[in-house]
Amino acid sequence: MDTPNHVFFPVSYNELFAVWNRFPAAVPYAGGTYLNNDRSVFICLEKIEELHNITRTEQYLDIGAMVKLNRLLQLGKIAPHVLYKCVENIAGVQVRNVATIGGNICYPSRLLDLPAPLTALDAQYELRNTQGSRWVLASRFHTEEQSNLDKQEILTRIRLPLHQWDYSIYKKFRMEGYFSGEALVFLARTQKNILTEIRVVYRGNTIIRNKDGETILNGKYLPLNRKNADEFVENWSVFLANKPNISNFSKNAILNTIEENVYNLTE
Repeated sequence: MDTPNHVFFPVSYNELFAVWNRFPAAVPYAGGTYLNNDRSVFICLEKIEELHNITRTEQYLDIGAMVKLNRLLQLGKIAPHVLYKCVENIAGVQVRNVATIGGNICYPSRLLDLPAPLTALDAQYELRNTQGSRWVLASRFHTEEQSNLDKQEILTRIRLPLHQWDYSIYKKFRMEGYFSGEALVFLARTQKNILTEIRVVYRGNTIIRNKDGETILNGKYLPLNRKNADEFVENWSVFLANKPNISNFSKNAILNTIEENVYNLTE
């Protein structure tokens, strides 16, 4: 039987998984902004030093899962612009001083803010259990088909490729005066006045990306002509028409945001 209202503070992965093996129903937690009160045993990750690290190489930015959201804002231009704007729009300063990047990614009941920009940025997640670790793409992690974390597995690190995006927008939707909880990421990369890559990722109840539609504009010269922009918007319109789980409000918000930003790239 689990010890009533017991909280463990492991200082290493070995201690963490030893506790978890002893109390299989224990719940690991990060910032503590969300806790399942149905459980009586918790494993606080705060004292595992490795989970607080941020390191940068020429190719990647590695962020420990226990890094607080406000610390990401302190990175300034080191953090990708779209990630910075996303974090800036999460709650208030007091919540961001407590909430962690790992907690936002692994929120149990619904998608929160960070999965959209992290998916668009090709982030990878390091997942660890008692046997070792594995890497999984954010785009694969945030799918309906995947159960996210396996049994007794935690997110330990987020790896971001340091790619340069010349145009990046993070848009959180409003409905009747308040944030609806949905958002869209729009990214574009150019080289010598040629649009080499474009990405659009929507976050509602799920993550949605229209990869086939993105190829329409690849290789086009900038500024785009209106015909190409119209084709891109129309492709998204058809794509969304086949998504019955997205409300009409959300479809209109998505199309309006896409239209606004792709036309910013036109003549």
